[in-house]
Amino acid sequence: MDVKSIFEDKSYRLITGSSNTEVKSVEFDSRKITNGGLFIAVKGFTVDGHQYINKAIELGATTIVVDDNQDVFTESELKALGDEKGITVVSVPDSHEASAYIPQSFFGHPEEQVELIGVTGTKGKTTITFMLLDIMNKSNKPSGLIGTVCNVIGDERIHSIHTTPEARDTYELLGKMASKNLKACIMEVSSQGLKLGRVDGLKFGTGCFTNFYEDHIGGNEHPDMEDYLFCKLKLFERCENAVINLDTPVSDKVIAKARSCGCKIYTYGTSEGADIKAFNIVNSTIDGRAGTKFEICSPWYNGELFVAMPGLFNVYNAICALAAAFLSGADIAGIKDGLATIKVPGRLQHVHNDLGITILVDYAHNAASLENVLDTLKTCTEGRVISVFGCGGDRSHTRRYEMGEVSGNKSDYTIITSDNPRTENPDVIISHIVVGMEKTSGKYETVVDRREAIKKAISIANPGDIVLIAGKGHEDYQIFADRTIHFDDAEVALEAALEVKEERS
Repeated sequence: MDVKSIFEDKSYRLITGSSNTEVKSVEFDSRKITNGGLFIAVKGFTVDGHQYINKAIELGATTIVVDDNQDVFTESELKALGDEKGITVVSVPDSHEASAYIPQSFFGHPEEQVELIGVTGTKGKTTITFMLLDIMNKSNKPSGLIGTVCNVIGDERIHSIHTTPEARDTYELLGKMASKNLKACIMEVSSQGLKLGRVDGLKFGTGCFTNFYEDHIGGNEHPDMEDYLFCKLKLFERCENAVINLDTPVSDKVIAKARSCGCKIYTYGTSEGADIKAFNIVNSTIDGRAGTKFEICSPWYNGELFVAMPGLFNVYNAICALAAAFLSGADIAGIKDGLATIKVPGRLQHVHNDLGITILVDYAHNAASLENVLDTLKTCTEGRVISVFGCGGDRSHTRRYEMGEVSGNKSDYTIITSDNPRTENPDVIISHIVVGMEKTSGKYETVVDRREAIKKAISIANPGDIVLIAGKGHEDYQIFADRTIHFDDAEVALEAALEVKEERS
C-alpha cells in the first residue's frame, strides 16, 4: 500500500518525498519500526513521539507522519531531514487521530468485516466476554476476543498488554480475525481505552454496561469518578444497541447517554421493569459444576438457565451475555450450552487438590468485587472461608483500607500478603490493609511473601474449607521495583497443595 492510498479521503500535507512511497508496516512506537515502515509521531501525556523520529529513521522508517502543531522540528528541518535520508514526511492536523485511521486503512478496514460487541463497566467485563465467546462459537458464529486475559483468534491465544489495545494493534487483530473468516469480535472496552482513543473508528453492533464502582482513580488513570464514568459512557457514541444493567446506581445516567446517542436500549437485572429479568435464583451443581440455576423473562426467551459459575454477580454477567448474544443472532441452544460449561481464567478458577478443600483463584482486586465473591462463597460452604490477598503498589490507598475491612467482616480468616508492589515497599502496603482490617473483629496474619502466604492458607485449611486467593486472577507475573518475576496463583496453589499433602502423609 502506498501513502496516498493509506490516507484515502483524509487531510494531509506532503512536506517532502512522494505520495507513492510504499508502506510495509505502520507503527507509533519507534522501537517497533522495520524497513519500509510508516512511523506516526504522537504527542502523548508524558512522551512526545516527535522526539523519536530520528530513531525511527535509523530503524528503517521510510515515511514519517507528524502533527501540524508539533514543536520539536521546524518544517524546514523536516524537509531537510527527509531529503537527506530519502524519506517521505507527511503532516496531518492531528497525529493522535491519525494513529487510529492510518492503521484502519492499512489493515483493510477489518472493522467492516467483523461484527463488534463491546463490554464496559467496572466489573464483569472479562467474564462476560468469555461467556459471549463460548456462546457465539456454539451458535455457529465463530468469533474472536480482545481483552484483559488474552486475545483469542480461533485456536490461537495471544498475550494481552492492555485490556483494550492501542488502535494500531486492535486493527491488526481484527484484520487477522477477518482473514480467518470470524464473524464477530467481542471486546473488553476499558475507560482508559475510550479516554485515549484506542477504539476510535470502530462501530459496535452492541455495547454493554455492567456496573460502576470506584476503581482506576489517581495517577495516570482518572482524576475522579466523574471522569471515570464520562469515559465509559463514550462507548455508546459508537453503538447501535445498548445493553445496560438496570440495577446499577448510575443506570439513569447510562440510559440517558445511550438514548442521546440514538442507541436501541435493552436493560437487564433482577428488578421489575428490566427487559431481561432473572428470578428464582438458586445455587446448584450440575454435572459436577458448581453454579447457579435461574429463570429469565426476555424478548427472545422465557425459561430456565444454568450458569456454571456461582454467585448473583455471575447471574448478572450471564444475562448481559445472553442479551448481547441474542442481538447478534445467537440461538438459545448455543446460549444454554455456553453458559452451562463456561470456564473463565482467573475468575473463581478451581485448583485441583486431594486435601478435601476448595481452592479458588479470583481476580477480585477491589472492595466491591471481593465482597461479592466472599458473600457468594459463604453460601457455598459449611466450613471456613480463608482469604489470601494483597493490594497493588502505585495505586489508590483507599482500596487497601476498604479491602482490609471487607475481608475482616466477610472472611473467617485472612492472610494479608503482597500483590504487585511495583515501586512501593510491600510492608507499607500491607500496613494500609491492616488499618481497614483493624476496624473489624476479623482474625488475620500477615505473610509478606505471596508464595508462603498461599501455602500457609492451604496448610491451615480443614476439609470442607474454602481458600480464596484473590487479587491477581489470570496474571502470571509479580511486579517489584527492580524486577518482574513469573508468578501464577493457580500454579503456586497447586504446588502448595501437593507439598502440604506430602507433608501430611
